[in-house]
Amino acid sequence: MSKSIDERLSAQGVTLPVPAAPAANYVAFTIEGGLLTISGQLPMENGTLAVTGKLGAVVSLEDGQRAARLCAINILAQAQSALGDLGRIRRCVRLGGFVASTPDFVEQHKVINGASDLMATILGDAGKHARAAVGVASLPLDAAVEVEALFAID
Repeated sequence: MSKSIDERLSAQGVTLPVPAAPAANYVAFTIEGGLLTISGQLPMENGTLAVTGKLGAVVSLEDGQRAARLCAINILAQAQSALGDLGRIRRCVRLGGFVASTPDFVEQHKVINGASDLMATILGDAGKHARAAVGVASLPLDAAVEVEALFAID
């Protein structure tokens, strides 16, 4: 792992977990043509789904942001597993964020900032990315947030 990325993870108090295995008929990541695609990651912490429910009902904005941050940590864990060294990431090209929310909740963009902020903090300029933040009726296992990622790699 790149020393600067390792130092940034440590400064944020982040230890990358063992990446979660796929829960259905898909793979955790693919590498094709200099691109690493990470399948959607849930807010898992210590092997447990940490934030469940809908934003605008039982989940606060702050808990939603925490969930998105956990998703980003799990994305980086998958990337580490795929690449062996996060220093191979040239750029986070795109994050796709999905927020389980009530019809009147309109702050999905603020929720997904939890993932975007972590990516930019850990990867520096290479962590600045395009993004979508979408409200959905529900997510697998009643997760509050799911985030997927696309990286350009060496």
